[in-house]
Amino acid sequence: MSPLRSVGGRLALALFVVVAGVLVIVYLIVVPSYRSSLENAELNGLQTSMLGTAVPNYPAQPYLTQQFADQWAPAVHARIVVFTLQNSQPPLLAPFADSSAESDSSDVVNDPVAYDAIHRSTIARGTVQRDGQTYAEVAYPVGGSVVLLSASLHDQLQAVSVVRRRVFVAGGIASVFAILLGYAGASVFARRIRRLEEAAERIADGNFGEAVVDHRADELGQLARGFERMRLRLANLDRARGEFIANASHELRTPLFSLAGFLELLDDPELDDGTRDEFLVQMREQVARLTRLATNLLDLSRLDAGRLSVTREPIDLSELAVELAVELGPRAAVTAHTLEAPAGQSVPAQGDAERVLQIGRILVENAIVHTPEGTTIRVGSALDGGRATLTVADDGPGIPRDAQAQIFERFYRLDGTRASGSGLGLAIARELAQVMGGRIEVGPEDGWLLFTLVLSAEAPEPALEPGPA
Repeated sequence: MSPLRSVGGRLALALFVVVAGVLVIVYLIVVPSYRSSLENAELNGLQTSMLGTAVPNYPAQPYLTQQFADQWAPAVHARIVVFTLQNSQPPLLAPFADSSAESDSSDVVNDPVAYDAIHRSTIARGTVQRDGQTYAEVAYPVGGSVVLLSASLHDQLQAVSVVRRRVFVAGGIASVFAILLGYAGASVFARRIRRLEEAAERIADGNFGEAVVDHRADELGQLARGFERMRLRLANLDRARGEFIANASHELRTPLFSLAGFLELLDDPELDDGTRDEFLVQMREQVARLTRLATNLLDLSRLDAGRLSVTREPIDLSELAVELAVELGPRAAVTAHTLEAPAGQSVPAQGDAERVLQIGRILVENAIVHTPEGTTIRVGSALDGGRATLTVADDGPGIPRDAQAQIFERFYRLDGTRASGSGLGLAIARELAQVMGGRIEVGPEDGWLLFTLVLSAEAPEPALEPGPA
């Protein structure tokens, strides 16, 4: 892998860019401003010396001008040059007196600062370059002449050069430190990232036994905790899938073995007609059991895949309660159960009428199958604030409290029940209710066991008042 494609390389490069950017900003702010402040300090000093020392002591006699320059140059710590303007084409600003004994004054002929002073007839200041050196200069017109104070900025610029070198050195050290820190920090993060990668590979391979642990509070720690939640959920799903396949296989195998046994018995030529008819009835029951199981498994697979079509429209739970009682009344009468559906007011709700009837059939059939003969079963509906409820209640032996939370699990069946179904009905009922935005509640009340489907109530539309004729 290319170093710049690794986390360490990218983090080191990012830190280097940040440090380099900061140093460039510091350099652009500090070095020019420092140089400008040193130049201004020197110019201010020269201007003070010009107005406070040189100009007041300027001689009236021209022959004393050179003596003036030599005498006062040490006092102002600058070179003093006196210029005269000669009438020539072009005009020439020539030195008349110069305190510098080491120069023939040719280097200051037509000095721009002196020209500026005589042109403006006031004090002028600035910096000039001569022979590779930078000078601070202040000029002032006196009579027909111009007095110039010139001081080298060599020492000040040396200080600026020192600052510049130190900025570059500090930048180099900081850049190296940033690169090393980037790789060091990235190596720590890379180890944690590799652990997460290994955990992801384990989870992808179906190995859910090893926990994903990272106790840090940063983003990688949060990502690790997200991986751990995913691992637990996938482990639960994998375990549920295995249990589902095992239970479904068992439920399918039982009626199939029964049918195979009956078919072998039917091949007996000495079998009498009465026994044959009894076997046929039992075979039909097993076929019906297989049909119900296949239907339930299909519904569960559609629910899990999110492909079960459910509509949400206004329905009347009171009408559906009566329809359930009429439909399942004969079924209850066969087992000597009493099925009641007291007439009541309209109970508007939001839901799918077919799915509500499917849930109601599951609840009523469970009450018929799992309660003794003579038990009374009531199907009712009611409005409770924003809740619309469809309740199936029976006065049978009830369900133990510790089992009430488990009866909605797939393939769960109570021990000692009078009949054994597939254990899928209540699981389907609960998931259908959730798809419609509702839920199923279970619990005892005044000697009755209540299964209650709760849906959102449909607000009745306001009655329209007749308009004026």
